[in-house]
Amino acid sequence: MRQNVNYATPKKRSQPNPGRPWLIALPLVCFLLLAVGWSVFWFYAASLVEPAIAGWRAREAQAGRIHTCSSQSVAGYPFRIEVACATPSVELQPGSALRLTDSNRPLVLTAKNIAVVGQVYDPKLLIGEVTGPMTVTEKGQPTTLSANWALAQVSVRGTPQEPERISIAIDKLEYANFNRGTMELVATANRAELHGRIASGSVNNNPAVELVLRLNGAVAPSFHMVLGKPTDSDITATLTGLKDFSPKPWSERFREIANANGRIEIKQARLSQGDVLASGAGALTINGNGKLDGQITLTVAGLDKLITMLGADQMMSQYLAQKGGGVNMDKIGGALDRLLPGLGGAVRNNSGSIAAAGISMLGQPAEIEGKKGVSLPLTFRDGAVSLGPIPVGQTPALF
Repeated sequence: MRQNVNYATPKKRSQPNPGRPWLIALPLVCFLLLAVGWSVFWFYAASLVEPAIAGWRAREAQAGRIHTCSSQSVAGYPFRIEVACATPSVELQPGSALRLTDSNRPLVLTAKNIAVVGQVYDPKLLIGEVTGPMTVTEKGQPTTLSANWALAQVSVRGTPQEPERISIAIDKLEYANFNRGTMELVATANRAELHGRIASGSVNNNPAVELVLRLNGAVAPSFHMVLGKPTDSDITATLTGLKDFSPKPWSERFREIANANGRIEIKQARLSQGDVLASGAGALTINGNGKLDGQITLTVAGLDKLITMLGADQMMSQYLAQKGGGVNMDKIGGALDRLLPGLGGAVRNNSGSIAAAGISMLGQPAEIEGKKGVSLPLTFRDGAVSLGPIPVGQTPALF
């Protein structure tokens, strides 16, 4: 029997095309060219850092701020430019924009190290880390102030000529003052933050500055008795009336604000300490005598404890006693007894409670964060501070 046999020619297997081997190497070549180009760009940008810093130092020196380092280095390849400065020091000349006093001696601030990092792709943002301790002294004099911390970071957005905002955050802050031949610890905080930005205008033309101060676990009894126990605070304020940030004494700057009818607008302020919780908002101005005028409306829970902290209980007692046959402590106690039998006798044994009861009658019931409290004005008149009608302190003249 005859079989059918297929004599068709078998198909050839496809072979790789050896004619274009460069297609395989093309991605690698592109990557190498990109890496070389980026390296050239980074080293070129790094070479501009030293002249830029020198120019910035020259401008700062003209403004009365002289910056130095014991040594300086540039690193951070490939994506960052990092400048490290060992033993950074800034000498603030009299009248410098950053000085808080009008002393005729230069003020010198010195730290252990500072490292500033900028991303190549975002040159307007600089982030720095400062290593403490930092000392503050008048030139040629012994150290007067010292500060140390676990971590201190600074970020600046903008350019050296036109900064837009600055933020400072410090963990485990310790602040000491030279007193009686030794450095004494006067203030501590678990965390301290200060944020500032130009809300309108510019550095050289009528800047309106928004400031935010946050403190966590702050203790500073030498500054004020209110800060005798760990305190949390969050304050947002806007300052208007400045002409510019050119070097000048702060007394002159405050006079400038007064003449321009500038103001300090407290947008939001919150203070928390133990059972005391207070929040408020308002505005202050500087009058022709350099004293503060204005009013902040406070809402307070735990008013009796706040009164004791302010030392206003004795002032309240004197105020009530001056009313003679009008309002006095016995009448307050009797009124409270009518509201709740026995309450008047309880507060008679606590001057802070008596003061709080008296001031509460002059305020308005309010609620703060779910707690019952009272709303009343904190008034500034030519520097004199009153909580409701009760004087609680005096602020110094600003010029």
